[in-house]
Order: sequence, then structure tokens, then C-alpha cells
Amino acid sequence: MKLTTFLNRARLSRIPVLLLLLVLLGTFVRPGPAPPAAGARLARLFAAPVAIDPRDPVRRRIGGLIFRRGWVLTSDDHGFGGISAMHVEGDQVLALADTGTLFRFALPARPGGQTMRIAPLAEGPGAANLKWDRDSESLAVGGGNAWIGFEGANAIWRYRRSDGHAEAHAAPVAMRQWPSNSGAESIARLSDGRFLVIAEDRDTAQPFSRALIFSGDPAVRGTAAIELRYRRVRDARPTDAVQMQDGRILILNRHFGWLSGLSATLVVADISGLGAGGIIEPRTIATLAPPLTVDNMEALSLGCADGRTIVYLASDDNLMPIQRSLLLEFELAPPFAGPCR
Repeated sequence: MKLTTFLNRARLSRIPVLLLLLVLLGTFVRPGPAPPAAGARLARLFAAPVAIDPRDPVRRRIGGLIFRRGWVLTSDDHGFGGISAMHVEGDQVLALADTGTLFRFALPARPGGQTMRIAPLAEGPGAANLKWDRDSESLAVGGGNAWIGFEGANAIWRYRRSDGHAEAHAAPVAMRQWPSNSGAESIARLSDGRFLVIAEDRDTAQPFSRALIFSGDPAVRGTAAIELRYRRVRDARPTDAVQMQDGRILILNRHFGWLSGLSATLVVADISGLGAGGIIEPRTIATLAPPLTVDNMEALSLGCADGRTIVYLASDDNLMPIQRSLLLEFELAPPFAGPCR
């Protein structure tokens, strides 16, 4: 489910209330057709640097994170944007848009442009030209495979990374009662072959979001799963998750309030030993909130550099010019940092 930073920027730019309401209406009402799902193509991607704190450009420490660099990403292709999940491997980024589209590009090393490959998924639930059917919100990568979670269908599909061919798909029984617009927002592939899937769940005052641990491939029909509960960060909902090398889980959470605006909170949780009905208990690492650089943060990935854990965050701009596609890079600081090779 999409949220925006309009309220934050409206206060700064004094956007007329009527215009603000119209933009919000366009944000919360799901659009019909997605951008044209043309075949794979090349485009230009442009990166412009941003500071994590515009008031203090030399600031680096944000809670348990150390800011390394950040970028605003734009493209000459109108289909770029809507990043809801990503996987960073070495200096390469595989980003998933909520329009059923994959973007492949190199991590920016300096301001300027580069070539990007855009590849709409040829296969998936429902019609390729309807965003409701191809609302791809979560991504996990392992070996030559990529697993993608589709909210509208409450389904998980497995694709070959080499050519994007769909090899398996399932609508797990345990996910069938999940809300169709706030379902499988996070997928984390665990080192032992299991998968953790966390629902965004409805925007209510309830303290938990639903979660599942699949015993194996969730795209294979009949794979067993146990139900867990994820204790929400106050007034926030989970948007992505990834496992660290020491087994702990990093979870990205997004908050939106009519008065407080938009923020993102990164947490860590230990799920070892959890059985059916167990509760995933998060510990806050850092929160990004205005006036820090933040947008609709939905994507999370990990990397390593000289033994240090690198955290990558990206935002979903909802394909709207009033928002930004941010790519932020941090180092995980003690006491949260673990081994990284």
C-alpha cells in the first residue's frame, strides 16, 4: 500500500490544501492500468547526490547507522520508479517496481548517468497491463533464482534470474486471508533454505502484523508454513526484510501520519527458536524522520565492505513527480553490526 511525503513538503512549500487533497486521493486510490509493459529495453539512469541531513551536510551518524552516501535517482524512461524491493550484489542492483518491472543498474559511484536495463515481467498473476494484478512488492534472491511476492494475488512466484522465466508459483493457503492490498510486503530467504514472509497488514492500531516461516520454497504449492506475529514499531508497518550473516533479521518499517508526515525505522530481530505462534520482537537501530532525507522507504538490501555490514535503502516514488526515488547507503554500527564476509 502506497504512502507519500506530500504532507512534509506541503508544510514547507505551502501547497494549496485542495491540490494536496487531490494528490493524496491519487495516492491512496489504486490506479487501474500500469505503465506500458513493453519488452526489455535500455534507458539512462541519473544519480544526484544528497546529504542525509540537509541542515548539516557533514553529519554521518543516525542512531546505529553511519551514512556513507545517498542519491536521488531519475531516468529518461517514464517507466522508472515505484521501487518496492531490491537486491544488491557486489556493485550491481536488481530493483523491483510495484508495476511488475525489474531494473538492473550499477551502484552509483559518482554523480551522472549510466545505462540501465528495464525488464517487465513477462509472466505473473493476471494481466501484465493491470497494476492490480502485477502489484509486486517483495523480492528475495538466492543462487540463480528470484522470488517475488504479489500483493493483489497473495501469491509468490519464482523466476530465473538469467532470463526472467517463471519456474513456479503458488498462492499459499496461509496467505489467502491476508489483505489484498497489504499482504506479502517482505520476503527474506534464510540461510537454511526457509523463507520468512511478513504482511504489511492493515493500517490499524493492532500491535502485530502477520508473518509466516515457510519450511522451503514458498512458490511450490503445499510447502508447509508456521504462523508468527511481528510486533510492529509504533504507528508503523513493515515494508521489507533481509537476513544478516549472523542469522538476525533486519526489517524496514514505514510510518505515515497526517501531522507527523513520513518516516522510516530500521530494526533488528532474532527469530532463532521461534515456533508456531511466536512473536518477532524488534529492536530499533535507527529512525529517519524529517528534516532528515527520507521518502516512502520500501526497499532494503545488505552488502559487505571490508568486513563491515552495508545497508541499502530505497524509496518508492509512486511514479509521481512530487516524490523522489532515493537510494541511501549506510554502514551498520556497533552494537548492531555483526560479521560480514
